[in-house]
Amino acid sequence: MAAELFIGLMSGTSLDGVDGVLADFSEGRIAVLAYATAPFPAELRAELMGLNTPGDNELHRAALAGNGLARIYAGVVGQLLADSGTSASAVTALGSHGQTVRHRPTEFDAVGYTLQINNPSLLAELTGIDVVADFRSRDLAAGGQGAPLVPAFHRALFARAGEPVAVLNIGGISNLSLLPAADAPGEPAVLGFDCGPGNALMDYWCQLHTGQPFDRSGQWAASGQVLPELLATLQAEPYFAKAPPKSTGRDLFNPPWLSARLGTATGAAPADVQATLTEFTASVSAADMLRYGNASKLLIVCGGGALNDHLLKRLRAWLPGVEVDASTKHGLPPLQVEAAAFAWLARSTARREAGNLASVTGARGPRVLGAVYPA
Repeated sequence: MAAELFIGLMSGTSLDGVDGVLADFSEGRIAVLAYATAPFPAELRAELMGLNTPGDNELHRAALAGNGLARIYAGVVGQLLADSGTSASAVTALGSHGQTVRHRPTEFDAVGYTLQINNPSLLAELTGIDVVADFRSRDLAAGGQGAPLVPAFHRALFARAGEPVAVLNIGGISNLSLLPAADAPGEPAVLGFDCGPGNALMDYWCQLHTGQPFDRSGQWAASGQVLPELLATLQAEPYFAKAPPKSTGRDLFNPPWLSARLGTATGAAPADVQATLTEFTASVSAADMLRYGNASKLLIVCGGGALNDHLLKRLRAWLPGVEVDASTKHGLPPLQVEAAAFAWLARSTARREAGNLASVTGARGPRVLGAVYPA
């Protein structure tokens, strides 16, 4: 059977750069043939971070940032093609998520909005490949959150017969997918939602106090002590008491949100705050796992947070009796999963198949996601 090739590109709320995969979906499989990544230049990263909050001349700045993103995306695509010896004409389409800078679903006028900076027209021009983009807004139009979108792919990749499985994606924000057993009678619904902060606050604090973009393997956090009063203050955020469907982002969990809650940690060692932020991410994710997914005895962790050994250790401590594994053991390395999801979603769009799960997003039903920009 001929290869069925799609590319997926993902730049998430961690704002650390772009991950890309070339995937083959022929013969009912999900096979990654190549993986490439590119960091954001410091100037572009700062601009994208700045666009998460209201500021001057936003339309102009966002348009130019979209051009810059498209050029980086195109570089990743070129690397994927070169590394795999694949021609652009052999790829059916590429899925480009874009960079989320605002996410306010169902707010203001009952529809709200979600905004991913991108320039898919320029990306199609630069790569010679059809581009699928703007995946989230169709779900919002149908009354949904527009997020998370990865649970449908998690089901395709990780669901197994005979037992339910949970998948925790830890990017800037952490999101949980609860997958029924693949052979469960009656096709029970997949559940999925954003738990809260993933790496976003930890990365911010690490950059602020060490100059490093992230806490490698969680070593800095492991050197500190958890501050119980600060942890309780962070956990008191009303978002955590909301029932799914729900989604969140840097609109809520951002440096000002953290600063407003640091009063209980005045004079604390920065490493102790880092330890507390790591405990915060682990505890709220584990609480959702225990509340909604307690039948699952396996938690598969993907995203950049899966590379944080201390964070995984704390997840295991909060989840006794649950096997907590990085996704490498179960199909794909952690940094490839979300990019592969958007290759899969681009394929769904090309086949005019629904890409959302109404049980996850709260939409009125399944919808074909995304807009196509022909090469």
